[in-house]
Amino acid sequence: MTSSMATVSYIGATILFILSLGGLAHPESARRGNLFGMIGMALAVIATVFGPQVSAGGIPWIIIALVIGAAVGLYAAKKVQMTQMPELVALMHSLVGLAACLVGYASYVDTATVFPTAAEKTIHEVEIYIGVFIGALTFSGSLVAFGKLSGKIGGKPLMLPARHMLNLVGVVLVFLLGRWFLNTHSTGAGMALLLVMTVIALLLGIHMVMAIGGADMPVVVSMLNSYSGWAAAATGFMLSNDLLIVVGALVGSSGAILSYIMCRAMNRNFISVIAGGFGTGGGTPSAAGAAEPQGEVQPISAVDTAELLRDAKNVVIVPGYGMAVAQAQHVVCEIVKILRDKGVIVRFAIHPVAGRMPGHMNVLLAEAKVPYDIVLEMDEINADFPDTDVAIVIGANDIVNPAAQEDPGSPIASMPVLEVWKARTSIVMKRSMASGYAGVDNPLFYKENNRMLFGDARKMLDEVLGALSA
Repeated sequence: MTSSMATVSYIGATILFILSLGGLAHPESARRGNLFGMIGMALAVIATVFGPQVSAGGIPWIIIALVIGAAVGLYAAKKVQMTQMPELVALMHSLVGLAACLVGYASYVDTATVFPTAAEKTIHEVEIYIGVFIGALTFSGSLVAFGKLSGKIGGKPLMLPARHMLNLVGVVLVFLLGRWFLNTHSTGAGMALLLVMTVIALLLGIHMVMAIGGADMPVVVSMLNSYSGWAAAATGFMLSNDLLIVVGALVGSSGAILSYIMCRAMNRNFISVIAGGFGTGGGTPSAAGAAEPQGEVQPISAVDTAELLRDAKNVVIVPGYGMAVAQAQHVVCEIVKILRDKGVIVRFAIHPVAGRMPGHMNVLLAEAKVPYDIVLEMDEINADFPDTDVAIVIGANDIVNPAAQEDPGSPIASMPVLEVWKARTSIVMKRSMASGYAGVDNPLFYKENNRMLFGDARKMLDEVLGALSA
């Protein structure tokens, strides 16, 4: 393939990637967006492998690597459950960071590259240093996020003494090492400085994500997505690959925008998420001494829940991570079909940070083939709760907590939430009275118009479905 053909292929792949991002902005066009992305990636890989920068002798090795990678990807696609998607995404981000580190080291020890001027050599070394730093930070941070999302690491934030000062000292050391790295004329000394910086970056990534609680994990996933994009862009600079630079910038900027949207949905700024360590271990009781809501919970059975749903004219369903864990989305879809056949207006209310990653609930509902037109965002449906007969919450907690509006001293004060308590009747499905990932109690459970349906979401919804069918 000639250089001109490779350039044209790169331009075509770039256009397809932009169309892919546009398609992923809405559930109805998401499949088309994924298709554009796959075609663009295939075109980019073919143009790179058979382009002028790859020698004929290296092509067999690259093809072997592609076959191995494709086999791993196909295996993961078949075996990984939808509930495991957040940790899979975090793991993929870590691989992008690792790739950036390895490419950086390979570029530094590559003696085949000759720079006409000292300035060009310095620019290349800056690219290597920044690429390795972002890659190492992304690699270790993503691995910690994977551990938290998969339950291998507790969701409680790690609060070391003077942790902000530790982060600051780490960043200053990275900056100073970078100056020494650029001023050294010995490859051995430069490699030593690069290794020390990599260790510091790895520790910064671990400490940064360990200090973030479970309630902020959706923001962490989108943040790491942005980091992986910038790591890919840095790799593109090191390899002088224009397409990799553009694609990395697209992923990095879109991830940053998504992080901003997620933070705005929680009424928090990005710095407070990174520095605040908000949230505790998943499902733990609230801290001792916290104010307990007055009143008693009112349990309800699956049969009585079915009766309320059958008699309702307007129903809103709020899915949460508990629905994902129970893999109950298909049963929910069956219940929705029955209710709609009976003339009941049924809609879904999606909070921006529901689940463990951005769009988690949308993906699960799309998998169950829930119609897109009845899946609404928080801003679209919040004003309709006063006219709702039954609001049923499936495994969500913090995103429906009225303390965000009623208690100025609450850790989630001012966080926008779904106002399910304004419905005529709200039903919360939970295994127990444990708090959510923010570690605060939920006054919703004690409201006069609220009922608690305790038990596994899948089992309880199966019983509700059976009662509705009967």
